Amino acid sequence: MKKVIVENLKYRYPAMKQLALDEISFEVEEGEKIGVIGRNSSGKSTLCQALVGLTPHFYKGTYGGRVIVDGLEIKHATVSEAALKVGIVFQNPFTQVTGAKLTVYEEVAFGLENMGLSRAEMIEKVDRALHLLNIYPFRNQNPFSLSGGQMQRMAIAGIIAMRPSIIVLDEPTSQLDPQGTEEVFSAMDELSAEGMTVVIVEHKMEKVAQYCDKILVMKDGKRAAFDTPAKVFSRDDLSELGVCAPVYTNICKALGKKEGAYYPVTLAGAARVLGARR
Repeated sequence: MKKVIVENLKYRYPAMKQLALDEISFEVEEGEKIGVIGRNSSGKSTLCQALVGLTPHFYKGTYGGRVIVDGLEIKHATVSEAALKVGIVFQNPFTQVTGAKLTVYEEVAFGLENMGLSRAEMIEKVDRALHLLNIYPFRNQNPFSLSGGQMQRMAIAGIIAMRPSIIVLDEPTSQLDPQGTEEVFSAMDELSAEGMTVVIVEHKMEKVAQYCDKILVMKDGKRAAFDTPAKVFSRDDLSELGVCAPVYTNICKALGKKEGAYYPVTLAGAARVLGARR
């Protein structure tokens, strides 16, 4: 079942001449994990905003094409209607902290309070989200006492607790250490297995290659590629696209070792082909 349908999406910010998004089209199946990569200013964040309705409803500008999330056409829906279908996590967690709650637990529960759930349902969902992101031990702390990485995981937990069909993450691990990054991707993996669709903008190519089912490469607001990690990272024009392959892929490329038709993109894949070489 298709959870995200983007058809010929165009968008230009107010007072700008160049399109931020130019004829973008792709589809995402239920439970798929899609990585979005590309150099800075290629349109990745603008695409995230378009998927949740901030573009064009909040940022205005010139808009064309269609974005449909879980059967809802974003252009004809309010931001609040879209929020029931798709949630977004921004790069900077300070943009998502309400400042109105005294504890991490209350902050994560904020969205659920507005949905009118029973107390028992709220507790179940908040507890699960806090455990999934490994921040349950901080549940009684003030949100602003957390480190940047802990605060980011709290922001992700707040979206996960609401259980949208689709979650969009715009560079969610930029402030996280390796352990925190792994916890976030593992959580996304678990949610995907339960049917949640994940779209994640990320610069850590090893994690994108390991966890994502497909990769959307963007360049100058356009779709440059949309395929499996193995196919994308085996391309010869990655430098022109402003993309670096995972270190394991680069090693295998230098040695001319492929796994089938493509170069390995994970440590396990590289170990298989390099072990076979010996």
